[in-house]
Amino acid sequence: MTRNGGFEPVFCTIIPPHVLDRLAQSDDPARSGRARRTIQRDAYERTQRHLTTVAGAPAVALLADAEPGKPHRTVYDARNGTDLPGTKVRGEGDDPGQDATVNRAYAGLGATFELLLKAYARDSIDGHGLPLDATVHYDEEYNNAFWNGEQMVFGDGDGEIFLDFTNAIDVIGHELAHGVTQYTANLTYYGQPGALNESVSDVIGALIKQYTLGQTADEADWLIGAELLAPDVTGKALRSMKAPGTAYDDDVLGKDPQPATMDDYVRTGRDNGGVHINSGIPNHAFYLAATTLGGHAWERAGQVWYDVLTGGDLQQDAHFTDFATLTLKAARARYGDGDELQAVTKAWERVGVRTL
Repeated sequence: MTRNGGFEPVFCTIIPPHVLDRLAQSDDPARSGRARRTIQRDAYERTQRHLTTVAGAPAVALLADAEPGKPHRTVYDARNGTDLPGTKVRGEGDDPGQDATVNRAYAGLGATFELLLKAYARDSIDGHGLPLDATVHYDEEYNNAFWNGEQMVFGDGDGEIFLDFTNAIDVIGHELAHGVTQYTANLTYYGQPGALNESVSDVIGALIKQYTLGQTADEADWLIGAELLAPDVTGKALRSMKAPGTAYDDDVLGKDPQPATMDDYVRTGRDNGGVHINSGIPNHAFYLAATTLGGHAWERAGQVWYDVLTGGDLQQDAHFTDFATLTLKAARARYGDGDELQAVTKAWERVGVRTL
């Protein structure tokens, strides 16, 4: 259980609702049809997640022979159906097969496990060796990937707008990071706490990508989902932490709506109060702190963010100011009144989030 009174897993997708809504309005019936089917499938899975939560989700069994500090991954194949988890196609320690999607999912689960363990001494997403399960080839031309509170699920994309959702390791990390939040701060998935929930997942996803590539903060591109957009889409990625609002500007997708500072904060009732939109503000703050400090972002800046997420003081309904204030407290507690505290303080100042 979390200190907030229990797990309340939410259904979290990587493609924001506003993007799918835009595609669903396309004049191209094939394109709009795929988007509408994805929206309908998301709505179904979201409802199933809610019903499971109300009824009481079954506990995920830890394997009796599981070795502490070692991943236990299982990848399933839905074979373009929607029954979960599907047919088991690769287990922990199995050799790679012929299906590159399966292999990428397996590798992404492992990379997430490794960063959490090596950087933060966290044994899987729950801290206690939780098995990591993923299903690939979900549905037909399904334009999304999601964490449903129990496992990862990946669509193949339609090949026109979005490519295979296992292509981007930061997307795999992003969705699994929702599990980390689920088992720690359990941030409410609406408004500013929801945007923090999304931002924490973007931060961890970016760190996993950088860790895997051995990149410093200055070397990284700070893009989320750069490998997902098909070649004809005018854009670089789903989101940019370096420059929110610039990830794409496409005739079909529209323009990236993320703000970089509180001056452009978006007030909306859609997308759970704009959780995928306003997450650009804390995303940008992390980018500024990490690049100011330099070196590997998962070390000092990442450690501060992780300390806040797992430290026990972050409330479920935390707003940006609450989170920012706790990052200053965490930076001072771990590093004193040095460069780390100054970098974090200035980062929040630059994005217009006040601290208490």
